[in-house]
Amino acid sequence: MRNREKIKIFTTTIIAGDFKGKKIEIPDISTTRSSKSILKESFFNTIQFDIIGKNFVEVFAGSGSVGLEALSRGAAQCYFMEYNKTAFRCLESNIKNTDPSRCHTFYGDSFEKFATVYEMAKRTEEKTYFYFDPPFSTRDGMDDIYDKTIALIESIEPEVCELVAVEHMTNLDMPEQIGALEFVKRKKFGRSTMSYYRPKG
Repeated sequence: MRNREKIKIFTTTIIAGDFKGKKIEIPDISTTRSSKSILKESFFNTIQFDIIGKNFVEVFAGSGSVGLEALSRGAAQCYFMEYNKTAFRCLESNIKNTDPSRCHTFYGDSFEKFATVYEMAKRTEEKTYFYFDPPFSTRDGMDDIYDKTIALIESIEPEVCELVAVEHMTNLDMPEQIGALEFVKRKKFGRSTMSYYRPKG
C-alpha cells in the first residue's frame, strides 16, 4: 500500500472587499506558492477600483488567492485553471467560502484550458484581467514554460483585454511587446517581478 504523505497547509487572508479577512488555504507543494502578500497588495493597488464589474482570469491558479481577492473587490466573474489535484481541491474549498456563483474552475493543464476560458470570458463582453503566475520550479517538460506563457498572451485580443499581469523570475527579461499588447511597467519584489501589459494605443 502506498504511503500517503500528509501535506502541510498554510493560510493567507483576503486583504480587502466583501470577503476581507476570509482565510485562503494553500498546500505546501513545490509547484504552488502563494503570491507574496506585498506583491498581491501592490497589484491590487495598481488596478484599484477598475476591477469592479470586469472578468478576472487566474491562469495558474494554485489555491486561487489572487482571483479570490479580485472577486472580493468586485470582479464580475472569476476563472481559475489548475492542474495539481491537491491545489485544485484547496481552490474549490476556498471558493465555497466566498461566492461560488461568480467562480468558474477548470481542472487540468492551463495551456490546454486557456482557449476555452478565454472564449467564455469573451462572450461576457466585459473587459478581462489576465493574471499569469507560471510555476518557477521547472520539471520535466516545463523548461519552456515562459515561452508557452508568452504564446498564450499573444493570443489575447485587445478588445477583450483590460490588463495582463505576469509574475515571473526577476532575472527573466520580458519582451517590450507581446502580440497586440505593450509593456507598461514592472515592479520587483526580490526573486519575483511583476510585469504589466495593456492593449496598445
